Amino acid sequence: MEKIWGNEYVFIAAYYSVVILCIVVFLAIFELVTKYKNWQEIKNGNLSVAMATGGKIFGISNIFHQSILHNDSLLTMIGWGVYGFALLLIGYFIFEFLTPAFKIDDEIQADNRAVGLIAMIISIGLSYVIGAGIS
Repeated sequence: MEKIWGNEYVFIAAYYSVVILCIVVFLAIFELVTKYKNWQEIKNGNLSVAMATGGKIFGISNIFHQSILHNDSLLTMIGWGVYGFALLLIGYFIFEFLTPAFKIDDEIQADNRAVGLIAMIISIGLSYVIGAGIS
């Protein structure tokens, strides 16, 4: 068994598979906390939702990137990735709280591209900060 896990290709495939699964689970959680259905809105051509969702995917991936670089076990990598995702989710709620003049979800659902772009940049930017904390 040690020979299998020692193989670099198996090691990469394991990390890749786990990260894909985590991205799917985390996007499902984001779907639960937003007022709109991400994939339905994207299918309908809502660019704002696509940008916000793309920023979340990039953010989660960047957090896992740092987690993989700085941890040598699969379980530790998952733990830091989950922790980083929780921080990213908290950042989303802070963004919503800091804009009392309008509701972020309503603006993104209405395809307000300025808000969608800011949401994307916030997710990406926070992922760099979170990633730096992991390392």
